[in-house]
Amino acid sequence: MKNIYLMLVVFIGTFIWSIINPKEVFTCFLEIIPAIIGVLILALTFKKFRFTHFTYFLILIHCIILFVGGHYTYAEVPLFDYIREFFHHSRNNYDRVGHFAQGLVPAMIIRELFIQKKVISNPSFFNFIIVSICLAISAAYEWLEWGVSLATGDGGDAFLGTQGYVWDTQSDMLFATIGAISGLVVFSKIQDKQLQKI
Repeated sequence: MKNIYLMLVVFIGTFIWSIINPKEVFTCFLEIIPAIIGVLILALTFKKFRFTHFTYFLILIHCIILFVGGHYTYAEVPLFDYIREFFHHSRNNYDRVGHFAQGLVPAMIIRELFIQKKVISNPSFFNFIIVSICLAISAAYEWLEWGVSLATGDGGDAFLGTQGYVWDTQSDMLFATIGAISGLVVFSKIQDKQLQKI
């Protein structure tokens, strides 16, 4: 339980930092709201359903990625500006980190939820279904970005974050898919060990 409280302190601290003098207030709000909603859902359901500490840790990492992107905007995270200059990239690629996490973390959340609730009886399609759900989440998020950009004009452009790259939407979904597959390949055994303790 101490680990949960520590993660909550880190979450709150990073959240407070992210809303202090952000680059663009509206973009900051749009980027961090999924983390706030997600943690509220986790808090409200905590007594009925608990994830492993490992999954909560991954959720925290994803929230931090969102908070950093919200504070600076995804196109202007300083470390990735340095990386862009060093490797002579044409764009700031911090959003690639965000979309990779957008696949990886939901994959592990869905996987654990499915295992604990015994949602799928046939393990043959288990990973395929998880990756498909993650890709659907990524596509839905791209629709949301598109809708916000259309509704708000210039105000939503930083949220859309294409940086002039014509294939940005497809690239974002690809990175989410890679993240989901990577999470299942790399972290499934770690998650299984923690699930055995429950």
